[in-house]
Order: sequence, then C-alpha cells, then structure tokens
Amino acid sequence: MPLFEREAQLIRENTPNEAVEENAARNFLILGLHQILHRVGWIFKTESIVIPAFLDYIGGTPWLRGCLPMLNRFGHSVPPVLFSRRLKVMPCKKWTLVCCSVAMAVPFLILSTIWFVIAGERVSWLPWVFLVLYALFFTVVGVNQMAFHTLTGKLVKATRRGRLITLSTAVGAPAAILAAGLLLGPWLARSDHGFGFIFGFTGVAFLLTSVFGMALREPADNYEEKAGGLLEPFASALRIIRDDGDFRRLAAVAVLFSTVLVLFPHYQAMGRSHLGLHLDNLLLWVVVQNAATGLFSLLAGPVADRSGNRLVLRWVIFFSATPPLLATALGQADPELGRRLYWLVFFPIGLTPLTLKVLMNYTLEISAPADHPRYVSTLSLCVAAPIIVFSPLVGLTVGLTSFEFVFITGAIVILLAGILTYRLREPRHRLEEEDVDDTGMVVED
Repeated sequence: MPLFEREAQLIRENTPNEAVEENAARNFLILGLHQILHRVGWIFKTESIVIPAFLDYIGGTPWLRGCLPMLNRFGHSVPPVLFSRRLKVMPCKKWTLVCCSVAMAVPFLILSTIWFVIAGERVSWLPWVFLVLYALFFTVVGVNQMAFHTLTGKLVKATRRGRLITLSTAVGAPAAILAAGLLLGPWLARSDHGFGFIFGFTGVAFLLTSVFGMALREPADNYEEKAGGLLEPFASALRIIRDDGDFRRLAAVAVLFSTVLVLFPHYQAMGRSHLGLHLDNLLLWVVVQNAATGLFSLLAGPVADRSGNRLVLRWVIFFSATPPLLATALGQADPELGRRLYWLVFFPIGLTPLTLKVLMNYTLEISAPADHPRYVSTLSLCVAAPIIVFSPLVGLTVGLTSFEFVFITGAIVILLAGILTYRLREPRHRLEEEDVDDTGMVVED
C-alpha cells in the first residue's frame, strides 16, 4: 500500500465512531481518574526508589537488585503478547482492566500481611518471596497496561491523548505527592520503616481503580482472529517488526531507551553507598520524581496533541540521559555537596513514565484499532527484551566495576536512542496539507 494511502487509512480507522463520540467526555474523565488513583498507589512502590530500597533493607544483594528491572519488564512484555489475541477478540476490553486492577492489589496485600506477621524482622526467605510476588504483580501489570492503552486508542481521539496524559499526570502527581507527604514520611520513620502500611495502602489503591474501569461506557467490538499455537503471538510480533518500517524504527528507539529502566534500582543504592544517605531520604526523592512527572506533563501533553508525539519523544529521551550523568558527578563531588544535591538525580527520572506513555501513543497512531493490542504488546516486548537479558548482568557489573562505569555507559546508550528519533516520521504531519477522499485515497490540493 502506498505510504500516503496507508497513513490516510490509519487516520480514518483511528477516528472514533458515533457511539464512542457520545460518551467521549465521560470516558476521557474516567480514564483520567483511573490513572490519577493508579499514580497515587504507585508512588508508594516507586521502582527507582522504594522497591530497591526495600529489597536492600531485607538483605538483597546487588545481583538480586539487578533482577528487579528484568522481572518488571518480563511481566510488562511476555504476558501481554500471549494475551493480545484474547484482548483483541473481546467485545469489551474494560473487563480486562477491571480484573487486572483487582489482581494487582493481591501481591501487595500479601506482602503487607507478611510484614505485619514477622514484625519487620529480616528473615532469610523474605527476599525470595518478595521477588516472586513482585514478578506476579508485573505479570498482571503488563496486561493491565495493554488493556488501558487499547481502551485509550478506542475511546480517545489521537489529538486528545496528550491531554489525557496531562490530566492524569498533572493532577495525579500532586495527589500522589500529597498522599506521600502525609503518610510515607511517618511510616518510614517507624522502627520497621512502615513497609506493612506502605504496601497495604498500595494494594487498596489498586483495588479501588477497578471501580473506574467498570464505569467506562465502551461499545462492543466485533474483531476476529484465528487462534494459534503458544508461539504464534511471538511470531506475530516478529512479523510486525519485519513488515512495518514505522514500527521497526520505533522499536529501535524503544530498545535503546530501555537502558533508563535498567539503571533504575541503582541510583538510590549509589546515594546510600557513596554518600551515606539513608532511608529517610526516600520521601524527598519520591516527591521530587513525581513532581517532575507532573511538571513535564503540563508541557508534553499539549505539545503532543498539537505537534505530534515524535517531537515530545525526542526531547524527553535526550533529557532522560541526564540522571546517570548527574549521579556520577555528584558521587565524585565533595560528600557534603553530594548529599545536599543528590535529589537532583531524581528530577529527570520523572520523565520515564511520561516517555513510556508517549511511546505507546505513537504506537497507537501507526496501527489500526484492531491491531492495537498486538502493536502495544510488541512494543512492550521491545522495551523488555534488553532488560530481561542485561539487567542482572548490569547488577553484577556494578559489583565488579563501579556505579560510575555503568552510569556513563548507560547515558551513551540513551543518547543514541534520542538520535534515532530523527528517523521516525510524524504521521499527522504528512497529511496536514492534503485532502482524503471518501475511498481513503489522498488527493493533492
């Protein structure tokens, strides 16, 4: 299919139908509220701060800490690929979102119960139990995110998805910061650091997000796809990468950008090992990271709606290379200065969830609605693959070499991802000065 004709067809297919338009405002608000509450729960288990600090506290080694991104991204990628066909043929996708929201609560409620039962004692089996629960949690999170992005593609116009990011983040981040300020500080100050309360709150918040999923008004789909064998979803993902040049270029960007997630657990560890910082610093770091996410979204959302996702993707990826460089510089600085300024490392880390959302929104625009589950899950697989392979090795490398070596190498790889964004096309801009006739063909003015 000619390039412009394909883009015209995608724009036409991604235009919401009348049934969706009738409930567009309601569904937009509900999806925003779902993400706001999701963010409030998430701040109490931040991947770059709280989770690795908890694992270190209960006796985890650098190698185990290096497994966190691997388990995280395995759950974000493999289960969604396996479930993508099932989600496609489901008439109403919202029930997947509801069930996953409930299931996400279970591992943290179990972990909270365990912490209260053992009264905060460090027991040898707890790191392994924690990693199992962590893996189960992200197995569900991956399908949950695929369902959410598929619903976004179905219920929200492409030129309003940036505003959805702004609503959910600019409101969600302050709400999360307020909750953390009121609760996280006092809980961390307890003798057992309050992890039972922290994880219990997280579980309840995720449980409540299911209510918003049930409130969506979603017209039924009527998609069909023949069932295949166990490996067919992965073969389908490879076909997308092979046959779709737009997606293949995006996949290359996503693979290199995933370095950001590999480095996540090691920032707090470096601050504590090099600068003597303690767990009572976690609250400041969490607040800074979430405040940055909210502030960046105020700009990124409107720009993405007006100028397209490619431009936003480019500058957020380039800025994402600064945390490892900042951490390296502050780790080598005067210890007193480093301790005072180490919170700066977590400010640009706030771009990471925003970047992942923009990657998904770009994916939705270059794929037809019927293919959204497959494309979203394939992108998640591209983000996850290098993390699954290299994350434990990075943890070992930190132990064998230094934080500085790993951080500088990671920054170079992230910068390469930013450079590759210049190879991406902006589909919306291709048709700005052209008309599309009733058959979907493009005709020049």
